[in-house]
Amino acid sequence: MVDSAMDLAVVLTTFALIVPVELPDKTFIATIVLATRYRPLPTWIGVGLAFGVQTLVAVAFGGLLTRLPQRPVTAVAAALFALGAVVLWRGAARADAEEAETEREFFTKVAGGPVRQVTAVRAAAASFAVLFVAEWGDLSQLLTAGLVVRYGDPLSVFVGAWISLLLISGAGALLGRALLRRLRLGTVRRIGASICTLLAVLAVLALLDLPTPW
Repeated sequence: MVDSAMDLAVVLTTFALIVPVELPDKTFIATIVLATRYRPLPTWIGVGLAFGVQTLVAVAFGGLLTRLPQRPVTAVAAALFALGAVVLWRGAARADAEEAETEREFFTKVAGGPVRQVTAVRAAAASFAVLFVAEWGDLSQLLTAGLVVRYGDPLSVFVGAWISLLLISGAGALLGRALLRRLRLGTVRRIGASICTLLAVLAVLALLDLPTPW
């Protein structure tokens, strides 16, 4: 049975993994673009709510996986973390070029045209709709499900993942391009790849019934 109390270690582990995975992601760039059209606060609220729904779905999917036999589920978790490591590391070298391309794409297809003055509710709703459509099936959702499988603690994983996404989207809405000028997205992706690799190794150790640090 899953404990209903939150585990701070699981929350922090989830937070530490999702931040470097999501920070160079297309949804972070989309938040920056949206914040150029709408006020930062309603943009952040809409994006944050979209992230909340998607995180809840990812956690629920991970919870369903935990009902399957333990060894196949652990193997799936190891594969998800390994996939995350490969995707992040391979994309590190072209991260900055992808950032510029993604920004152009969202500006022309999603947030293009003249900036209009709209109410806070409409701005939040528009931001929610953009991120809700754009985010499905991305790496952070897969890793969130994998963390639920690894720790068997959906509540702690949900809190850690959502807080990390709220922090990233808040930074995108408030700091925007100023933050990108101070970050090397390739380095951020390599950090995320390293964390994913560590979790994959831990999952493999668990699969082989070998002791793990945690």
